[in-house]
Amino acid sequence: MKKQVHVYYSGRVQGVGLRYSTKRLGEDSGVTGWVKNLKDGRVEIIAEAEEDSLKEFLDSIAKSFSRYITDTDITWGPATGEYRQNPPSRLSLLCN
Repeated sequence: MKKQVHVYYSGRVQGVGLRYSTKRLGEDSGVTGWVKNLKDGRVEIIAEAEEDSLKEFLDSIAKSFSRYITDTDITWGPATGEYRQNPPSRLSLLCN
C-alpha cells in the first residue's frame, strides 16, 4: 500500500550532501516527492511510495548520515499521488 512520509531532520544536516544523497536514494527506491533545506537549518522531505520502499529509503538515509542527524521527526500518512512525476521514480530537490 502506498504511503506518504513527512520528515524533518535536525543536526548538522545542511552542507553535507544530504539532499543530493536523498535524491539518489529515492530514485533507487522508487520514491517520489521532494527534499529541501529549511532556513532554520533542518532538512525537510515529503516522499511517497510503497511502505516497504519508504522504510528502506529512510533506513538508508539514517545509516548514511547518522553522524550528522541528531533528531528525526517523522509523520506517516496515506499517499496523495500529488508527487507523481515523469519519470515516476524522481525525488525533486527544492531550493530555498
